[in-house]
Amino acid sequence: MPKPRSHKRQKTEKLGPQPLGTTPHLIDDSNKDDEERRLESLLFGTQYASGSTRKSDALVISDDEEADVGGNELQTLLDSELFFVDNASPSSSRPIVDIDISEPDSEPDAVDEEEASQHRSLHGTKKSSEEREADEDDTSESEEDEQHAPEPLQSSQPSRKAPAWTDPDDVNIQVSLATNNRLRKLREAPDDDAVGGREYERRLRRQYEKINPTPEWATKARKRLHPSQKKRRRGSVSSEGASDEGADDEEYSTVLTSVGGILERTRSKTLVQGTLSIERLRDANISARTEGAVKAIQFHPSLPVLLTTGDDRRLRLFNVDGHTNPHIQTLHIPSLPPTTAYFHPNGSHILVAGPRPFYYTYDLQSGATQRSPRGLWGTTFSGSTLQESSMEKCAFDPSGEVLAVAGKKGYVHLVDWKSGAGQVVGSVKMNSNVKGLWWRSASGGNGAELMSLGEDAEVYVWDIGQRRCTNKWKDEGGYGSQVIGGDHAGKYLGIGSRHGLVNIYDGNTLAAGSAKPKFLKTIQNLTTGITSLRFNHDSQLLAIASNTKKDQMRMRVPGDRK
Repeated sequence: MPKPRSHKRQKTEKLGPQPLGTTPHLIDDSNKDDEERRLESLLFGTQYASGSTRKSDALVISDDEEADVGGNELQTLLDSELFFVDNASPSSSRPIVDIDISEPDSEPDAVDEEEASQHRSLHGTKKSSEEREADEDDTSESEEDEQHAPEPLQSSQPSRKAPAWTDPDDVNIQVSLATNNRLRKLREAPDDDAVGGREYERRLRRQYEKINPTPEWATKARKRLHPSQKKRRRGSVSSEGASDEGADDEEYSTVLTSVGGILERTRSKTLVQGTLSIERLRDANISARTEGAVKAIQFHPSLPVLLTTGDDRRLRLFNVDGHTNPHIQTLHIPSLPPTTAYFHPNGSHILVAGPRPFYYTYDLQSGATQRSPRGLWGTTFSGSTLQESSMEKCAFDPSGEVLAVAGKKGYVHLVDWKSGAGQVVGSVKMNSNVKGLWWRSASGGNGAELMSLGEDAEVYVWDIGQRRCTNKWKDEGGYGSQVIGGDHAGKYLGIGSRHGLVNIYDGNTLAAGSAKPKFLKTIQNLTTGITSLRFNHDSQLLAIASNTKKDQMRMRVPGDRK
């Protein structure tokens, strides 16, 4: 019986790392004809050499001479085979390129004359002799490339870093401005047609700066920081470009690192009497409209936030930006139809009141809603309560420590807001029902005085600290007064009547201690009852309105005599 054949693997010799030059190489192309060498030059990028030149220049090593050569294998290669330089010099007879640009990006500086001369020399230089040796040709070509390498484009804007890459073909490109309708605006003359790449880029930058000019604030900032520095000529590129760029960098760094204001403080200018220029923006509550009539609106004292209340018993907050006016939050109060809502003077919370003997407060930071305490109205010395049925007419003093609430039978209740108890701490009484309340800064900055308007057209001035009336006078005309208001500076005081008349008084005469303020004028633009009266922040405008009819709003200058 034959023995089974063993399946042992035969050991194979593993070749270790061989030194360079010990293995035979196939560089002996003596048997190759000129056509094969030309094909290799096209495929592998090597320089073509005829058979006669190859025999005289190349050294062929046979297998017998391997041991003597060792690591000198690369010595048999020509310099042109070791290093290949891509000249990338296009022919001068290149057709005009028609580029379609949808939007110009920027405007370049003027073309440097030195670059233009280099461009001409790049296409105009010719070899002095075609019989130069291969190594001399490579050396001359590399030197020429170094001399004529395109420099980075210097733009009008300061740049701290050089461009990472610049396309050398930009110098050689030709763009037609007459054949493309979008590029005709770049022409400087009607007969302009073909321009170079650098000139084309410069005109694009110039067109972009026409559409998007330098902001006025940046120009003013440069003038303030460098008043003695002359204005740089835009679009100039010269040998001093590097120093100018450094000056610009220093200028911008000064602006960006400074913590002070770079613009002059704006002062309120006097409005020109006549036509008032206004711009219609989107509705403030366009993102969440009120279902029914809007009863009250007010802006936050320091933020672009607006509150609105309406018949749907909801209070809404909006971020007024003039565009989308996004809705922030909605507060639903089923037990109270809100007709009055105020931001606290410090902007921390909102007071919501209506025709009920209680109110609600909403904390803007925590989002908590709280109803007024049960002992809001307190008791009198006789034991009878001062329960009121409405808190629609109320007003905070400028400090936010006291809330004045108009009650029945001429009472004005003072609610302590400083301690947080929210309780009535005192009251003052008029001879008629209260129609309006207004706080004005007292003379000398000592607190504030409360002014109340009665239905008999009498105005009371109260000292809250002593709970007494310091002055009383009657409105001009003496009948139907129902709205009172003034500016924050105490310059003017306005009183509106149910007949559409608004009387303007000089508030400075009240500060002087006169019995009656000086009457300035009467505004008779409306024929229906005045329901709203507001001065702007610098007391140059007065807005009066009536909700009885549509389009019943007027803007007047309170200081004029007309």
